[in-house]
Amino acid sequence: MTKTIVTALLLTGSLLVSACNTVEGAGRDVQSAGKAVEKSAN
Repeated sequence: MTKTIVTALLLTGSLLVSACNTVEGAGRDVQSAGKAVEKSAN
């Protein structure tokens, strides 16, 4: 079960990273994801 979840997360992460054309774009994506998690935690 854990192996399946880790595999799914890695595949999703690789798709998200490949969608970014630049390192700057990846940084913005990570930052926006962090903000979304922060908002949901409040």
